[in-house]
Amino acid sequence: MAEHIGHSYTKDRKVLLNRLRRLEGQVRGIARMVDREEYCVDILQQTAALRAAVDALGLLILEDHIRGCMKDAAEKGDAEKSIEEVLDVVRRSMGRPARSATPKSGASD
Repeated sequence: MAEHIGHSYTKDRKVLLNRLRRLEGQVRGIARMVDREEYCVDILQQTAALRAAVDALGLLILEDHIRGCMKDAAEKGDAEKSIEEVLDVVRRSMGRPARSATPKSGASD
């Protein structure tokens, strides 16, 4: 885990917390739908909306990270480590395994 004095998402902290509260509300709403045995397709639509909201939250944090933390790392000469860290998280979020080594020239995923 990287050490930080401050985080680049701090400027969006209020927005992030509001989004997280809405996500909590969406999850509770889906739980109520299941408890009331509502129609499967309606529940699936709500889970898709929840997934989209989580993705939007993650994208905002990623953008802040790239514009803040990664920029700082590049200015300090530590860009490669920061790039690999972000790529690993993105790969895992897409269900892809982390690379064990840098690919050879001409190799493809």
